[in-house]
Amino acid sequence: MADAASGSVDRSVQVKLVLLGEAAVGKSSVVLRFVNNEFQANKEPTIGAAFLTQKCRLEDRVLRYEIWDTAGQERFHSLAPMYYRNAQAAVVVYDVTKASSLEKAKSWVKELQRQANPNIVIALAGNKVDLVQPSPSPSGATAGSESEDEADDATATPGDAPSPGGGEESLRQVPREEAQAYATEAGLLFFETSAKSGEGVVEIFTEIAKKIPIEHILASTRGAGRNGAAGGRPNASRQEGAVNLGENQAKSKDACNC
Repeated sequence: MADAASGSVDRSVQVKLVLLGEAAVGKSSVVLRFVNNEFQANKEPTIGAAFLTQKCRLEDRVLRYEIWDTAGQERFHSLAPMYYRNAQAAVVVYDVTKASSLEKAKSWVKELQRQANPNIVIALAGNKVDLVQPSPSPSGATAGSESEDEADDATATPGDAPSPGGGEESLRQVPREEAQAYATEAGLLFFETSAKSGEGVVEIFTEIAKKIPIEHILASTRGAGRNGAAGGRPNASRQEGAVNLGENQAKSKDACNC
């Protein structure tokens, strides 16, 4: 392998990434799909933040994502700067079946652009596209509606249920074109994703990896130890709900995978 030939530890770089977005848009489900390739229909709400890691091989580099999955409830908003401080990347998630979640995502983007690392790579993810696509399984969108407010990252939007006979597209409240236009104007990467099916999840982390200024990160870590990439681990990560799935799920491929 090229990495083995070069034999340098500098070929691996840590990237701090934070997930932001309104409660119940599917942030934790997106991360679990990326890191562990699994989906939990009735995911418990994140408390404070959860910490996960995953490796991504891109050409001759290996990026080690250190992912902070933040809670979406408003009462945790004040903790967010602790997690996006020194982050090299952010994924801001909204729910394609809930227009208000895009407005919240826009406010997160403004906050990041105003207060986060000026070189941060921001991606906008419109999650839950499985709910607005025709599906042979009528049960696919019903699991999350059972727990409503309790499920922070359930696939279905509380209170919404697809009409019988294939009326899934009527659930969409955020047109793809509208979100794409906003992302382009704001200088963001943009993907529509489904944590349930896996659609777009690996791709969004792969595109982020391509945009990360790796040489700049390596230069800063050489000059200032490892604090530039790691950015410290806030005490809130120790709260209930934190999980570290480790690196054992990483696979050696030419793009991010899990």
